[in-house]
Amino acid sequence: MAVIKKPDLSDPVLKMKLAKGMGHNYYGEPAWPNDLLYIFPVCIFGTFAIVIGLSVMEPAAMGEPANPFATPLEILPEWYFYPVFQLLRVIPNKLLGVLLMAAVPAGLLTVPFIENINKFQNPFRRPIATTVFLLGTVVAVYLGIGSTFPIDQSLTLGLF
Repeated sequence: MAVIKKPDLSDPVLKMKLAKGMGHNYYGEPAWPNDLLYIFPVCIFGTFAIVIGLSVMEPAAMGEPANPFATPLEILPEWYFYPVFQLLRVIPNKLLGVLLMAAVPAGLLTVPFIENINKFQNPFRRPIATTVFLLGTVVAVYLGIGSTFPIDQSLTLGLF
């Protein structure tokens, strides 16, 4: 069942604004033409200028040529796969590791349905979603950093 987020009509400040004729379309300034014609193109062209300027000033360095006959000592995936790589590396049962990898997006898909009963949009008033986000971020960073260490130091991050 979907929860529709409605304004609190018992709020005296909102009642006063509605009595004056200040409905939902009178708040702030209009998006057309102020934002769509003037601000958005400036942001888009500014972003392009920054990206092109950075690429001209500091071009990406070419790595050493690939040698198909020499395998590196330690093969690491791209940085965004580090947490998943660490899960597969540390958990002894590979099926459990694959199931934990599948549980990450499955868990993220359930958060909106769990939090749909909450009428607030402020993250400080949505404790479940905020906790899941912060805990997931900490665990992902921890696993990502741990994947760069040797296997015997990966869980303690080399501190103990």
